[in-house]
Amino acid sequence: MKYSIRQLEVFIAVGRSESVSRAAQQLGMSQSATSTSLAEFERQFNTRLFDRAGKKLQLNELGRMLLPRAMELIDRALDIESLLKGGHGFGPLRIGASLTIGNYLVTQLVGEFRAQHSNSEVYLEVHNTTRIVNSVADFSLDFGLIEGNCTHSELVVVPWVDDELVVFAAPDHPLVHQDEVCLDDLMRMSWIVREAGSGTRQTFEYAMRHVLSRLNILMELEHTEAIKRAVEAGMGIGCISRLALREAFRRGSLAEVKISGLDLRRQFHFIWHRHKFHTPGMQTFLELCRVVTQGAVKSDDILLNLANRQKNKILVEKN
Repeated sequence: MKYSIRQLEVFIAVGRSESVSRAAQQLGMSQSATSTSLAEFERQFNTRLFDRAGKKLQLNELGRMLLPRAMELIDRALDIESLLKGGHGFGPLRIGASLTIGNYLVTQLVGEFRAQHSNSEVYLEVHNTTRIVNSVADFSLDFGLIEGNCTHSELVVVPWVDDELVVFAAPDHPLVHQDEVCLDDLMRMSWIVREAGSGTRQTFEYAMRHVLSRLNILMELEHTEAIKRAVEAGMGIGCISRLALREAFRRGSLAEVKISGLDLRRQFHFIWHRHKFHTPGMQTFLELCRVVTQGAVKSDDILLNLANRQKNKILVEKN
């Protein structure tokens, strides 16, 4: 072959950062060596992979076609290297999770995965759905677990498990003790909600679409824990995943507001780039996610499944 693995690594780094200097820093190379490697790569095939505008380099059409294929080849090379070092083909795993999944579920899944594969390296990023989608689309992440919608043409979206949002309030809030709560009651309340771009906000707005313009949105907060604290303080009512409210409902620090006829159901999804090579580590983690959700009617059942798996493991080890 006319090209080397290192040349592909340089091409990928420059393509993702759109800068030779940033790519050089990422690769631990000098800027001149990085620039020379890229120029030689293009010269060998008498082609151009970038449009150059000053110091900024943007992938042209051929470069955009090559990038996912180059990244797939590098992933396969890392798997080979891991096997040669005595591993199981598990290279570094880069996972992205939207905030509800990331804060209340995926850390336990990573813990289970690491318990089974102690030599594996897992990097986890937790952001809102929009940011995770963008990171998976540009190959910054191997795959994502999201609670919002994804319509990106380059991404594969696979349903995972059902989830449900819940309208909630402080335990002494009048709506908690009201026999029948209707949409008119909700329009008189102050709301503490998630920010635009989050999966929770998408579901909330769709459920409230007929009265959305008349709702009193007092605050928009990025983190569910901040919303829970604000609602506990009596600043308003909120609407987030039942998964995030499980412990608060158990303690009695927050209470559900039951509303008839309001559909707040949604689904969690796996997403990955359609050109992404599924490494053994990626396949194993996704299979673990599917196993622990077997029999789960809704997302908060998964935590019970994980807890039961841990108890059974401890019993087996004792015996």
